[in-house]
Amino acid sequence: MKRLISILAAFCLGSGQIALANDDLMKEADNANQWVMQSGNYANTRYSTLDQINQDNVNKLQVAWSFSTGVLRGHEGGPLVIGDMMYVHAPFPNTVFALDLNDDGRIVWRYEPKQDPDVIPVMCCDTVNRGVAYGDGKIILHQADTTVVALDAKTGKVAWTVKNGDASKGETGTSAPLVVKDKVLIGISGGEFGVRGSLTAYNLADGKMAWRAYSTGPDDEMLMDPEKTMELGKPVGKDSSLKSWEGDQWKIGGGTTWGWYSYDPELNLIYYGTGNPSTWNPSQRPGDNKWSMTIFARDADTGMAKWVYQMTPHDEWDYDGVNEMVLADIPVDGTDRKVLVHPDRNGFAYTLDRETGELLVAKKYDPAVNWATEVVMDKESDQYGRPQVVAQYSTEQNGEDVNSTNVCPAALGTKDQQPSAYSPETKLFYIPTNHVCMDYEPYRVSYTAGQAYVGATLSMYPAPESHGGMGNFIAWDAGKGEIVWSLPEKFSVWSGALATAGNVVFYGTLEGYLKAVDAKTGKELYRFKTPSGVIGNVMTYSHGDKQYVAVLSGVGGWAGIGLAAGLTNPNEGLGAVGGYAALSDYTALGGTLTVFTLPNS
Repeated sequence: MKRLISILAAFCLGSGQIALANDDLMKEADNANQWVMQSGNYANTRYSTLDQINQDNVNKLQVAWSFSTGVLRGHEGGPLVIGDMMYVHAPFPNTVFALDLNDDGRIVWRYEPKQDPDVIPVMCCDTVNRGVAYGDGKIILHQADTTVVALDAKTGKVAWTVKNGDASKGETGTSAPLVVKDKVLIGISGGEFGVRGSLTAYNLADGKMAWRAYSTGPDDEMLMDPEKTMELGKPVGKDSSLKSWEGDQWKIGGGTTWGWYSYDPELNLIYYGTGNPSTWNPSQRPGDNKWSMTIFARDADTGMAKWVYQMTPHDEWDYDGVNEMVLADIPVDGTDRKVLVHPDRNGFAYTLDRETGELLVAKKYDPAVNWATEVVMDKESDQYGRPQVVAQYSTEQNGEDVNSTNVCPAALGTKDQQPSAYSPETKLFYIPTNHVCMDYEPYRVSYTAGQAYVGATLSMYPAPESHGGMGNFIAWDAGKGEIVWSLPEKFSVWSGALATAGNVVFYGTLEGYLKAVDAKTGKELYRFKTPSGVIGNVMTYSHGDKQYVAVLSGVGGWAGIGLAAGLTNPNEGLGAVGGYAALSDYTALGGTLTVFTLPNS
């Protein structure tokens, strides 16, 4: 009865249309013929119930058509399909195309932002954009200069714009928005420039700010209740962030929010992770540096934090915690649990109860990980939930101007933002990974607004005494914390995965291959070399009674920054240029959407 009264009250207050719009979006996401969110659904599973393409016929896939974006930088994210229209985005300058699927991909409209190119030098790791969002008849774009634009999905006409940050201070926009109910969630990038991270909710109808939650600072600015916001079953307490920083360092403390967001409609909670603390020199910021490197669960309406969990207190290696939070119902210790699964940059994959934040599993998902021995799971221990750092690989214990060698994983993590997939059929998570280690030398650095605030020199290389490559594609049992199977790759697997009811999992490689493997065994079933390295996310849809699989190729991102930006110094690209120098022997720049389907029978 209370729920009914609440619904009626909402209609009386004039919010009924928004409620219906949100219901419509959830129904649209349930329609497997479409792909209406970057992650496929609110749970971030990147799973499709389409099965026309399956393990028996996927080897017959052919290119149906392709489309050039006209841009030659890193193409992350992927297209959306709503009805008969496909929406394709590009890196800077963030052009958006609406393509008619009924007319050979004819360009119905295009939106070409006019942005100041001065934003490019303050984009840390290539000029990437992770895609547009859809809701209430609008396409939402988060531009590099932090402008958020709502476009009419039919015409491309601008409905509203709002500025989410200040590029002159190093604040940039690379993340994909997420529409939840009557709001658009927008993060911020720029942890390497001393940006103070935040997640902001704007009203979908008009772009007005509804709430903003900072990652660091006073409780009221973080939207945290000292007594009601919990970490591992206990209240966080008053000034939990302020007490973990020296002086006002929290004001330039990082914790940016450039990854992926998920949402549980039943709990009305949104989930996301925060990035590294600034600077990369840990000696300059003593303390746990809360709440960088943290999983947040927030009320979607108010932004208030229900629970938090900091994975890497006082980060010493740039292990951003922004990777996807996949929501699933799986068995843990013989009991079905509603969980959140997060494969973190730091090399541990975490399984938590998504309602309470209880830590259920924390295990390494690459055997090469060596910076910590374990995450303590004993609830009675004062170390509960904390990783146990190995002194040999502690960049702070080794000191400033000392090169800590053979640290695994490298700063780009056991995986970066490239999102995993989950199949409810196999109960497995399919994770694209980096198999890369590093040398890390911190040095003292001063802060100047708009200037790089890094304070470390890095070099990267394949994990020693392994298969010689820089990546693996793995199947992960998140209830047990075990690798089920692992496929070695020459380079990091930097594309987002896709799982389908056809018992097929798709992913792309930095050399440019789209690959399809058996979801149960990992056996390779198909590969095709696209025009450029794949760092985009594979998606699928159905049109005219045919299933299609599509992926953006265009080498770049952090791993491909050397190629994308023409860099040659091995230490450039925050250490990635030297590590991935051989990539130029296998692929070249590009910017193409390639769409695959089965031949007509």
